[in-house]
Amino acid sequence: MTDWRKGTRLVDINGRPVHKDDIQPGGLLTVYPAGLQHTDNGQAIDQTVLIRVQSTKLVTQKGRETWGPTGYVAYSKMCTHLGCPVGLYEQELELLVCPCHQSMFNVRDGAVPQFGPAPRPLPQLPLAIDDQGYLVAQSGYDQAVGPGFWERTSQGNGPGSTQT
Repeated sequence: MTDWRKGTRLVDINGRPVHKDDIQPGGLLTVYPAGLQHTDNGQAIDQTVLIRVQSTKLVTQKGRETWGPTGYVAYSKMCTHLGCPVGLYEQELELLVCPCHQSMFNVRDGAVPQFGPAPRPLPQLPLAIDDQGYLVAQSGYDQAVGPGFWERTSQGNGPGSTQT
């Protein structure tokens, strides 16, 4: 289970909150829940890749109409194949790329895998903008982060597990 909760501000590695005007379309930044960027979870399952795809609202899938304010989307940085950090962005094709086994995820389509061994999409973090213009989480992830085999362990309590 991650530390993302409703109202949690997105911050960079230095703890600086991310304002809606900080990133131009095409830009990418690794973000963390405020105050937790240097914790074990912060450096592992909480890491989230924030991309500004465009400057207007972006809807990645039905039911996610409010998740991409001013063109921002946020996805778990842990590949659903083996948990490698997905931090490469092919801006022209709008694909996040896992450097380990080259899984590619379409950022406009809910990070559905387009190529490679990843078995499922990267979980998307629902975003909002607070009254001061800073990006915050609407809630935590709606699905487990990390590789699918974490969910299938006999204990059911791997780092990507939804159990507590």
